[in-house]
Amino acid sequence: MFWSKKTDKLVQSEHLTLEGQPSVCVLLRPSSRARRLSLRVSKLDGRVTLTVPHGASRREAETFARDRAAWIREHLLNTLPELRPTLGDSIPFQGKLHPLVGDDRRAARIVDGRILLPHGDPNQIGVRLEALLKREARDRLAAASDHYAERVGRSFGRISLRDTRSRWGSCSSQGNLMYSWRLVMAPASVLDYVAAHEVAHLVHMDHSPRFWAQVEAICPDYRAPRAWLRANGTELHRYRFRS
Repeated sequence: MFWSKKTDKLVQSEHLTLEGQPSVCVLLRPSSRARRLSLRVSKLDGRVTLTVPHGASRREAETFARDRAAWIREHLLNTLPELRPTLGDSIPFQGKLHPLVGDDRRAARIVDGRILLPHGDPNQIGVRLEALLKREARDRLAAASDHYAERVGRSFGRISLRDTRSRWGSCSSQGNLMYSWRLVMAPASVLDYVAAHEVAHLVHMDHSPRFWAQVEAICPDYRAPRAWLRANGTELHRYRFRS
């Protein structure tokens, strides 16, 4: 139990089970930044998360979740199935579907709108494909970060790639940049926007009007790729490359 017995406040994340058909597991996640209780149902894997702001009681959180049990179950019906690509399938690369084709060469590569993968163990297709996407992502994100850092007159630390579901990028207080490598699957303008967004945090470590003015100054057309990511980002996470 991770509630403070004295204050009835959530101290660490814990799970709440909503009884019924079917039963639903809800992750109760404390947040010092949240201003209100909020529910999220992941279309990717059906994970249900209730964000609990500082000051909310256990009773409030449980009542909030139980009152919305029907809403949660309705949204769980929209959970998207995983996609595990293999030869003959297609995956998005820079916003365009590329067929996966067997090839006699030893290294995976992208040629003329196709992704060529070495013949061999079919269990290695996903591993090789993910490695290829990561290499391509690192090259493009490094170039975009360099470009926008020069525009704002700031330097950044290191760049790291992760496979995060909650965010597409981040900028630490030390100036280190983190990106989701899945951005390379989105249109090039989307990857550029995320790089501009994170580099703008080198100037303003918040999301104030000054921050968004900085984003617009270096990436004037950022609104369209931002909207694309909100509408289509979940789809990129459907592709699974490892068991």
